[in-house]
Amino acid sequence: MHRHGAHLLDATSARFALWAPDARSVSVELEQQPAIELLPDDDGWYTGVAQCQAGDRYHYRIDGELQVADPASRYQPEGVKGPSQVVDVAGYHWQHPWQGRPWHEAVIQELHVGLLDGYAGVARQLPRLAELGISAVELMPLGQFPGERNWGYDGVLPYAPQNTYGSPEQLCALVDQAHGEGLMVLVDVVYNHFGPDGNYLHQYASPFFREDRQTPWGAAIDFRRPQVREYFIQNALMWLCDYRCDGLRLDAVHAIDQPDFLIELAQRVRAAVEPGRHVWLVLENEHNQAGLLEQGFDAQWNDDGHNALHVLLTGETEGYYADYQKRPIDQLARCLSEGFVFQGQANRHGTPRGEPSGHLEPSAFVLFLQNHDQVGNRALGERLTRLCPPPALRAATGLLLLAPMIPLLFMGDDDGSCRPFLFFTDFHDQLADAVREGRRGEFAHFTAFADPEQREHIPDPNAEQTFESSRPQNKEVIAGWHGLYQQLLELRRRHVIPHLPGSRSLGAEVHGDKALTARWRLGDGNTLRIDLNLAPTAQAVELPAAATRLFDSSDTRHPDTQMAAYSCVVSLLPPDQERP
Repeated sequence: MHRHGAHLLDATSARFALWAPDARSVSVELEQQPAIELLPDDDGWYTGVAQCQAGDRYHYRIDGELQVADPASRYQPEGVKGPSQVVDVAGYHWQHPWQGRPWHEAVIQELHVGLLDGYAGVARQLPRLAELGISAVELMPLGQFPGERNWGYDGVLPYAPQNTYGSPEQLCALVDQAHGEGLMVLVDVVYNHFGPDGNYLHQYASPFFREDRQTPWGAAIDFRRPQVREYFIQNALMWLCDYRCDGLRLDAVHAIDQPDFLIELAQRVRAAVEPGRHVWLVLENEHNQAGLLEQGFDAQWNDDGHNALHVLLTGETEGYYADYQKRPIDQLARCLSEGFVFQGQANRHGTPRGEPSGHLEPSAFVLFLQNHDQVGNRALGERLTRLCPPPALRAATGLLLLAPMIPLLFMGDDDGSCRPFLFFTDFHDQLADAVREGRRGEFAHFTAFADPEQREHIPDPNAEQTFESSRPQNKEVIAGWHGLYQQLLELRRRHVIPHLPGSRSLGAEVHGDKALTARWRLGDGNTLRIDLNLAPTAQAVELPAAATRLFDSSDTRHPDTQMAAYSCVVSLLPPDQERP
C-alpha cells in the first residue's frame, strides 16, 4: 500500500502518491516547474518522483483540467483552496526526550487553538496549566478547514494542520514544549466525515464514499476499502509519530459503520509505537460499545455521566436531556458504579443503546461537566456558571476532580469563566446563509426559541464577533474558582492518582431525589467515598468521621448526620472503616 501524499526521499526529491480511481490521468504541478505526469499503478493509484525540497508548493491536475490540493497535504499555507506544501517534519530538532505518561495520571484540559491565538498562544498557557495540576491538553481538531475560524469539525484536509494556527514547525514546538512541562498532548481527529467546502474527492475518487449510506454530512465514507482505511490510519500515525502527540480523541465513531476499521486502527497504532512509550486512544461513541474498550482503546467520553449531572444541576430536560429526566440521580449512581447509564436499555426513541460496562475500570471513562459540544451546541453557548447556583457547581466539581474516572475540563472551567462558547464558522455566500439558518432552525423545537423572533437572537456563526465573544478571559469569572481547582487537583495528585490502578467500584447508594453516596476500592485497599447532594435542601446522610475527609465543599464543616444543600464531601477510609 502506498503512503498517501508527498514524502521527501532526500533533500532534493519527493515521492507523490494520489489515489484517484476515477481519473484518466494525474500530474503534479510544482511551482516554476513543468508538470510531471504520475504513473498509474494498481487499484487506482498514481505515483511518481519529482525534484523538489521542503517548502515547495504544488497542486495535482486531474485529467488535464481539475486542479486540486493534495488530499493528504501536510500544509496549506494559503488555505483550503491554495497550493499544498512539501513539509519536512522529520527535520524538527526535538528538545525534550519523552515517553509519555500513564493514562491514570491524565487530567485533561480541552482547548480551542484558534481562540488562544494559535500554537504560540497555547504554548504561553502551558506553564500555568502544568502548575495547576493539568497533565494533558486536548486540542480540538487541527485539520485544515475553510476560512479562518471554525471549531475544526468542518475540516477537509485532515493531514494539514490549520494554516491560521501556525506552521507545522510551530506545532512541533508546541508539543515539544508541552512535554518539557510534563504535559501530554492529545489531538481530536475527525474520521467520520469531511466538511462542506473544499473537499474534491467525489470528483476523482468517488469510491471513497458509499451512496447507499447517508449521514448528516452526506454520503458515508466507505471504510470497506483498504485505500480509505489506510488514508485515516496513516493520518493517525502522522499525529502520533511525526508530531509525537500522546494520543487521539476520535470524534463520533458511531458514524463509522465498520467497527473492524477502528480495531485495525488501534492495532496499527499499537504496533507502530515503540516499547515503553505511552500512547492513548479515546473514543466519542453514542453507541456505548464497551467492547471497543477491550480492543485497543483506552477510554470513552462518558456523555451519560455528563447528561445526568447536567439535568441535576440545571433542571433542563429538552433535546437529548429527555433521556435523563426521570430519576437522574439513579442514572448518575449507575454511571459512577458501572460506567455507562445506557447498557442496552431503550433510549427516548425506543432504540436499545449500549453494552454492559460494569466490568471495566473507572479509568476507562472520561467524565466532564462541560466540553465544546455541551456548551457550544447551546443556542447562546452558556456555561454552567450561568445555568446553576455556584455552590452546586462547586459540589459537582468536587465529584469530577476526585472521582476515579479521568476528568476532562473545558477551557475556562478552571477560572469559573462566565463567557459563552458559541458555534462559529467562516463560510461565505450561500453556504454561510445555509449554516446560519440551519443553526437557528435546529432550535425551533426548544421552548425558548419557538418564536421565530427569538431565534433571530441566536448569534450568526459566521460573524467575527461570535468568535471573539467565545474567547475565555480573566474577567467575567467566579472569584476563588482557580483556587478551588488548585486545591482539588492537588488532592487528586496526592491521594487518588497513585492508587487508581486496580481500583474498582463498590457501588452507589441514592438518598432522595438529588443525593448519593458512591464508593470505590482503590488499588492500595483504601476506600474512596464521595457524598454528593445537589438539592437546595439538606439531606440526612451518615457521613464518615471528620478526620477522614479530604474535601468538603460546604462553607461550614458538616455535621456527621446530614449533607448540606449543594455540597460534596470526599473521604478516604482505611479498609476496616468502609462504612461509617
